[in-house]
Order: sequence, then C-alpha cells, then structure tokens
Amino acid sequence: MKFRPLHDRVVVKRIEGEEKTKGGIIIPDTAKEKPQEGEVVAVGPGARDESGKLVPLDLKAGDRVLFGKWSGTEVKLDGTDLLIMKESDIMGVVG
Repeated sequence: MKFRPLHDRVVVKRIEGEEKTKGGIIIPDTAKEKPQEGEVVAVGPGARDESGKLVPLDLKAGDRVLFGKWSGTEVKLDGTDLLIMKESDIMGVVG
C-alpha cells in the first residue's frame, strides 16, 4: 500500500468479529455489529503542539487497538477496507 497518513492520523484495518455466539448460534451478516477492534496499518509523523514541536504518536504499525463504534472515515485502498482516524479516537492498545 502506498499511503502515508498525515499529522496525527492512523490507518486501521478492522479485525472481523466472531461468526458464532458462545452457544453456537450463527450470526448473519445483517445482524453483526461492526467490529471495534483493529490492527494499525500505518501512522502519521505526529501532531504539532502550540510551540510548533512535533509530538510523535504512541502507536506503531502492527498494534491491535480498540476504537469507538463510529470512529474514523471508511476508505477502500488496493481493494482493502480501511479506517482513517485521529490517534485521539483510539481508546487503547490490546495486549
């Protein structure tokens, strides 16, 4: 992928949820909620503070993260569905 996010933006690929419940019930696509977990694909260089200094991001490519249900902008790059969001939309790193 030849895409580099700017400033404090992060590119995330959703990690798909379970196809079945713990009881074995298969969940159809229309009833599934969008996953709120993903893997960071790329990160921007960071944001600038009031004095103009570059503040690097805490995330790196490969991190598994949790984000809000309606966070980010959905895009399709090279046939892959991705989300572009600000680092502040990410709640935390898993693992």
